[in-house]
Amino acid sequence: MNILSQQQAFGSPGIDPRWTHANKDAIGTAYSTSSHVWFTIWNGVITEVYHPTVDTPQIRDLQYLISDGKSFFHEEKRHLESKVEHLWTYGLGYRVTNSDPEGRYAIIKEVIADPHLSCILQHTKITGDRNFISQLHIYALCAPHLEVGGRGNNGYAIEISGHYVLTAEKDGRWLALGATVPFTRLSCGYVGQSDGWTDLASNFQMDWEFDKALDGNIALTGEINLDGNKEFTLGLAFGTNLHNAISTLFQSLNIPFAQQKQQYNEQWKRSRNDIKPLENISYDQGKLYHNSVSLLLAHEDKIYPGALIASLAIPWGEAKDDQDQGGYHLVWTRDMVSSVAGLVAAGKNETAVRSLIYLATSQQEDGGFAQNFWVDGKPYWTGIQLDEVAFPILLASLLHQEKACSNFDVYPMVLRAAGYLIRHGPATQQERWEENSGYSPSTLASNIAALICAAQLAREREDKVTATFIEEYADFLESHIEDWTVTTEGTLVPGIKRHYIRITPTDINNPQPNENPNQGTLFISSQPPGESGEFPAKEIVDGGFLQLVRYGIRQANDPIIVDSVKVIDAILKVDTPFGCCWHRYNHDGYGQQEDGSPYTSWGKGRAWPLLTGERGHYELAAGGDVKTYIKAMEGFACDTCLLPEQVWDQADKPDVHMYLGRSTGSAMPLMWAHSEYIKLLRSTDDGQVFDFIPEVANRYLGKRTQCKLLEVWKFNRQIDKVKKGYTLRIQALASFQLHWSDNNWHTVQDTPSTATKLGVNFVDIPVSAHQQKPIDFTFFWIESNKWEQHNYTVAVQDK
Repeated sequence: MNILSQQQAFGSPGIDPRWTHANKDAIGTAYSTSSHVWFTIWNGVITEVYHPTVDTPQIRDLQYLISDGKSFFHEEKRHLESKVEHLWTYGLGYRVTNSDPEGRYAIIKEVIADPHLSCILQHTKITGDRNFISQLHIYALCAPHLEVGGRGNNGYAIEISGHYVLTAEKDGRWLALGATVPFTRLSCGYVGQSDGWTDLASNFQMDWEFDKALDGNIALTGEINLDGNKEFTLGLAFGTNLHNAISTLFQSLNIPFAQQKQQYNEQWKRSRNDIKPLENISYDQGKLYHNSVSLLLAHEDKIYPGALIASLAIPWGEAKDDQDQGGYHLVWTRDMVSSVAGLVAAGKNETAVRSLIYLATSQQEDGGFAQNFWVDGKPYWTGIQLDEVAFPILLASLLHQEKACSNFDVYPMVLRAAGYLIRHGPATQQERWEENSGYSPSTLASNIAALICAAQLAREREDKVTATFIEEYADFLESHIEDWTVTTEGTLVPGIKRHYIRITPTDINNPQPNENPNQGTLFISSQPPGESGEFPAKEIVDGGFLQLVRYGIRQANDPIIVDSVKVIDAILKVDTPFGCCWHRYNHDGYGQQEDGSPYTSWGKGRAWPLLTGERGHYELAAGGDVKTYIKAMEGFACDTCLLPEQVWDQADKPDVHMYLGRSTGSAMPLMWAHSEYIKLLRSTDDGQVFDFIPEVANRYLGKRTQCKLLEVWKFNRQIDKVKKGYTLRIQALASFQLHWSDNNWHTVQDTPSTATKLGVNFVDIPVSAHQQKPIDFTFFWIESNKWEQHNYTVAVQDK
């Protein structure tokens, strides 16, 4: 093996690196777990390729440059007209046809991953006028962004056993680029200075042949030898060292592409074993359904089984400095649980079981889960989102109902997560849109549902004491939903004063939190420069309250629910050629800017197709027609059946490729949207919302005889009043004796706290219907043998 390092490229370190566009046209990987590589396609070229895990992009893009050497220079993604098609119904293989606008030639590519090795294979055929294409020079151009970054990459031209290949390295990660036909010339250069694109753009010829480019934003260029053959396979392989990457490359290219393609397809056919025939519910012959199943399966990691990322996309990557290593290629428990629940809805439980075990092993010591994390469990963002602690419990309950769990006991994880919710709630630092702190209808819905599921599991373990404690805390949350999240001073729609709001803002570090949804100012980030992000909280709405119906906490015909639906339809709904879609909330700033340019630190939130699915689920619960919602989601998908996070919500802007109802630059595909679509098909087939939980509905939609009237005082929520007839529960995180009085300290009682398995100790004080005086109390801490040194008072009020 010989590294040709005689001539160093100039222009170090190159221009600042960027990622590429996030609205992908295709996603692919082998179904086999031995092939640790994933690819994406945008505008006719391979974009981010991930290796060895699904959260680690290693290149920016890989494409061809075309020139006749004298009169023109074409870049595939910029100058050619692109068409992407599925090779098969089920497998994630693609045919890409990139055509010269003048009709002189076309490049036809079939893209797959090696069925067993970490190599991307791109079979390529040049077609067109024979005389014209005989004059063409084709160059492969690859932009490494190894180890999730374009800075600090090293490129080398390599000779081995008479073969010339291009390689790149960073921090011990290598890639190798070669083909079944030779490279006639090789060059490693710095992007924007000495790379192949800059070279060819100047005079249509490859004049530079640099053997290395070190420590920069680099690009690798190789001229393909087309003499006598206009058909070849290009390979991009990865490894932990140079030998590993090159050996993988040549072994992969050694097997005929037709054989590789057949094995790749046969693997994906196996993924359809025992799948439910929900294509009968669709209106596109099952195209989006089957592709959604494949995409969800493809987003699971192969080294960390059960870890599913939100999307193989980096939103607005073309405008994002790659020092921001995050994207959607991270694990969010909310997205992941939704994804695997979608697979369960399709009849595939195996992935969900792996995910449940993965979550149990990713749980933090205190029972919580990081806001998001890499597939190895390392946290990325560190916000606290109570719904993301609730979702693993909901998954455990779903799989328990499906009888899909086996030897691994998830009950300890469930108890720890339930304890976290009880200790840290009811206000959440961030709700499901990851921006604001307070009392959120969607967060409360997930927490209540999860706690009832946890209690059900406790009862089955014959731990009735723990089950009752959890249920009573859930009852406490449920009894306050309207008090905390329904404004009585609505102004958005004439005649509707009572409706749910997005969130009642409060600081979780404030022990006397604001719990009045008519009060408070909500700060919404990502507003255009010069515009205030502060709004009255009672005037900001979203559809999160629909989760209350979804889980069985509120009836679909509940008057406040019905009025709230009218409000979000008036404020958030968008009509598109494909059907209705909804914004997340009014004044949302996370989306394409008004002129269609990428979101940077501000923009305008666009419509989200997954919210069409959520609304469809509500419509089903309300006894309405779901057909239009299924059709709309199918309409929002691109030609290769990928669902975007956001679609454009204004009149067409062809100059910036923004079309009403079509994807923006945020992220496509979004797994949350695909799972929501599958669940909508399943729900329609069942005639019952798939996420509906009978135990929750039995408790809250019936006579409610089991529910306890409970008010909770704890150090992160020091209430100042309790209603007559309620029980005042005093909670703390350590053992204590409560020193208290209900008659202004004329008489005193000392009550030892009751311990639980959830890290909570409590004392209950019944408040009679005749109680007039406040409840006064303080704590004697048992372990430290100390008094609290502070008295607390809770006033008693009429119901």
